[in-house]
Amino acid sequence: MPTINFLSDFGVADEFVGVVHGVIARVAPEVRVIDVTHGVPRGNVRAGALALLRAVQYLPDGVFLAVVDPGVGTPRKAIAAATAVGVFVGPDNGLLSPAVALVGGATSIVSIENPEFRIPSHGSTFQGRDVFAPAAASLANGDATIDDLGPVLDSTQSLLLPLPEAGEGVVSGEVWWVDGYGNAETNITPEDLESQGLHPGAVIEIRVGAQTRDVPWVSAFADVDPGQPLAHVDSAGLISIAVRGGSAASQFALSDGTGIRVASPGPKRAK
Repeated sequence: MPTINFLSDFGVADEFVGVVHGVIARVAPEVRVIDVTHGVPRGNVRAGALALLRAVQYLPDGVFLAVVDPGVGTPRKAIAAATAVGVFVGPDNGLLSPAVALVGGATSIVSIENPEFRIPSHGSTFQGRDVFAPAAASLANGDATIDDLGPVLDSTQSLLLPLPEAGEGVVSGEVWWVDGYGNAETNITPEDLESQGLHPGAVIEIRVGAQTRDVPWVSAFADVDPGQPLAHVDSAGLISIAVRGGSAASQFALSDGTGIRVASPGPKRAK
């Protein structure tokens, strides 16, 4: 069954998600749509890119429709990128680039300009409905190839994701994502910590601003008492900070982009 994997920052309070589903159903009624999430923070391209990056390897091959588009209505392009696992459709603002890179890169990228695969509209601020949905549906049901959508592009916008820095027993990174439970995923890998002599089962020091806490690096939430903090490797393979039965975001004052340092406990390091 052809599939469209759909991600956006539309939320569910308005009709936007349903309208996009409706356009897809009118163009390609046989296509299955998987709603990856519509809870991306409004206009947060990096959060949307990270959500797509986390999800893409678990989604079926097909069309990947992602719409987090604060530049809608401006000269930024609408693009489709062909890859080994399918075609990514969305705005040219870096949203698609990390996931496209993860699956091996694009073999071709085009600007979606062919009016045959767009819905005429007096306005230009709902291109999820007017541009991306009909293009995605036409690709999914075979009515269009990527070459039918518009001209090939030589370059597109990329989103650069910061890497952690490690040295002298300390790993410095940042929070990439706070989930609905208040768990804070960082950009730090377990290999980053192990390179600095930190290992699972040990107590590690978490420093956020002027706040310093010693927490155990464990495998599961139940490895600590209720209300206690922990570090663990999350489902994306990254180090996350959590609180059993509570919110690490609240307890540690964490949000997307918050800087974090991880080291062995002790007063010997300079702040």
